[in-house]
Amino acid sequence: MLSAALAGFLTMMSLIVAIGAQNAFVLRQGIRREHVLPVVVLCSAADALLIVAGIAGLGAVIANHPAVLTVTKYVGAVFLLVLAFGSFRRAQHPEVLDPAASGPASLSAVVTTCLALTFLNPNVYLDTVVLIGSLAHQHEPDAWVFGFGAALASIVWFVALGFGAGYLRPLFARPRAWQVLDIVIGLVVTTIAVLLVL
Repeated sequence: MLSAALAGFLTMMSLIVAIGAQNAFVLRQGIRREHVLPVVVLCSAADALLIVAGIAGLGAVIANHPAVLTVTKYVGAVFLLVLAFGSFRRAQHPEVLDPAASGPASLSAVVTTCLALTFLNPNVYLDTVVLIGSLAHQHEPDAWVFGFGAALASIVWFVALGFGAGYLRPLFARPRAWQVLDIVIGLVVTTIAVLLVL
């Protein structure tokens, strides 16, 4: 059982650590120290839900209906491009990049963005539902133990990223640092959107 949990943990960690739109969003919220706990809980819970769905059999359904992923791919790409535009726009106005100057984002806006970044990204379904779901069944009779390890990895990662990012706050006391971060986020998100379509 322990080996299955460890395999699930390491597999999920290798998938989740890659720089993506969701991680960039969590990083930005962590640096701003703005609604970090709801974001961390939401991201972790969403991953756990998708992992459970994958092990329960949703991965096979998605694999047999590629049209679902195709629609999600294009909707997700459009959403990511809108987010990238917002990042580039913020980068053009360094005077409003300071969290104290720009004011906090509302909890509802942060939650909505977080949900969209999570559920409009086809890679999330491929990673958690299809891949983790199928790999879990290779560890029968410990498939759910594998899933527990994967869900635990998600929790560890988002807690570390969200709350650890706050230690970078002194670096981001200068508008130039926020400008660079927003440009990098914009480039990452644009690249992901283009790769989704291609």
